[in-house]
Amino acid sequence: MATLEKHAIDAPDETRNFKAHGHVDVVTLGNFTIGKEIFEPGWRWSDDVKPIAGTEMCMVHHTGVCVSGHMTIHHQDGTELAVGPGDVFDLQPGHDAWVDGAEPCVMWDTGVKPYAKPAG
Repeated sequence: MATLEKHAIDAPDETRNFKAHGHVDVVTLGNFTIGKEIFEPGWRWSDDVKPIAGTEMCMVHHTGVCVSGHMTIHHQDGTELAVGPGDVFDLQPGHDAWVDGAEPCVMWDTGVKPYAKPAG
């Protein structure tokens, strides 16, 4: 028997605030978790999430799409990737990232289940 479910992102199951500069709204349906991430200008993973996660770099595998704004992701292997509106991304663990410019960066991300939570 099929199951149909829906849940509005505007009434998330959970909101995880970053140290400063934004938050992620999280909705989980069964085994599927998605987040709407709002990264405000000045957001940088190593400043805003590292104190929460307790790891040297972001160790979460992110997949999703950038809706608005711009972000640069710097992987520990030295590669960098700039993402902007309409870009679909697959980011492997071991990275830092920051918002570029004065516009918030909004992303839909399916890798948020362990994101912006204490490691362990």
